[in-house]
Amino acid sequence: MHALRKQPPRLPAPALPLILLLAAALLAACGKSDAPAGPPPGGMPPAEVGVVTVQPGEVGLLSELPGRLEASRIAQVRARAAGIVQERLFREGTDVKAGQPLFRIDPATLQASQASAQATLARAQANQGQARALAERYKPLAEANAISQQEYANAVAAQKAAEAEVAAAEASVRTAQINLGYAQVVAPIAGRIGRALVTEGALVGQGEATPLAVIQQLDPLYVNITQSASEVLALRRAAEQGKLKRSGDGGTPVRLVLDDGSTYARTGKLLFADLQVDPTSGQVQLRAEIPNPDRLLLPGLYVRVRLEQARIERAILLPQQAVTRSDRGDTVLVVGEGGQVAPRTVKVGSAQNGQWVITEGLKPGEQVVVDGVQKLRPGAPVKPVPWSAPGTAPAQGASAPAQGASAPAPAASAARPAASAASR
Repeated sequence: MHALRKQPPRLPAPALPLILLLAAALLAACGKSDAPAGPPPGGMPPAEVGVVTVQPGEVGLLSELPGRLEASRIAQVRARAAGIVQERLFREGTDVKAGQPLFRIDPATLQASQASAQATLARAQANQGQARALAERYKPLAEANAISQQEYANAVAAQKAAEAEVAAAEASVRTAQINLGYAQVVAPIAGRIGRALVTEGALVGQGEATPLAVIQQLDPLYVNITQSASEVLALRRAAEQGKLKRSGDGGTPVRLVLDDGSTYARTGKLLFADLQVDPTSGQVQLRAEIPNPDRLLLPGLYVRVRLEQARIERAILLPQQAVTRSDRGDTVLVVGEGGQVAPRTVKVGSAQNGQWVITEGLKPGEQVVVDGVQKLRPGAPVKPVPWSAPGTAPAQGASAPAQGASAPAPAASAARPAASAASR
């Protein structure tokens, strides 16, 4: 019976390894489709950092100096005629026009002096007429030898003396009229008048010109600026060596920074720099003119003045956040070949509108990291993308530059000309 039981068919020996390989391939395929996708080869992608591209250009060096405001014209109103002040004809603290009446002084004594001068003139004119008639009557008699030549000469001399007396009397009348005009005190200039220094009933003009009030012209105002002589000499020496380019003195724009830190809306201009140094302070005086149509500024106010005194032909403007300043020097992070970031020591000049002026340490086309420093990892490459200042729209079509290539320069990194930097 056992001999009659059927046995399962046996596969040939070479077919068994082939079946095992197919089963393993099926199991591997099923495991690959069910398992989650892993990280791509090479680890995490490079971190994106905001960069600006170095573009040297002509940059104006702005100096911030102390200054005091002063009225462009100051006139002291004084009494030039003696008498009692009868009336004040203006309101204190208001604007007055040139020639506007301000005070009226009692004119009684001045009117009497004028009348006396006119009487003297009338007497002199009468004497002149008599002397002229006598000289004209003696002339034909002297030609006919009816009188002596001496008598005719005396008549002619008397006529000339009478004419001189008339001229003197006329001058006295004009003087009396001028003095009478001083009884009404008028504004010598247009401007804002302060408080009255005398009141009605005060006796003025006795022996000296009594001060009555002060008028100041407030538009425009002068700004008296002080700068140390050492800074002036350093700027001139750098200009002579070709490191700096002088800005023209005439018409150099200036901006005012008020006590509260705000910037005055209107731009002034530099008028001149003094030719001598103050021996007591070692300072050089400069003067600028600033418009003041709204009367916001007042004489005597302390301000900070920003003005452009020189220009650097190949300088770079970088956002202040891109520069790290320490006691050991100033550094920036530069993106090099392969997206590697390395520190670079630079030389920093003055600050302008939230940017540093870089004078040394960078080359055209290099990319400086401005944003995303916290994303940097030691030895890991980065992906530079153009950076724009907050509140400004990025350039359309801007894309991250390839590693090792120069990115388009954003607006914040472009070196602006000196004139545009001063006008801001």
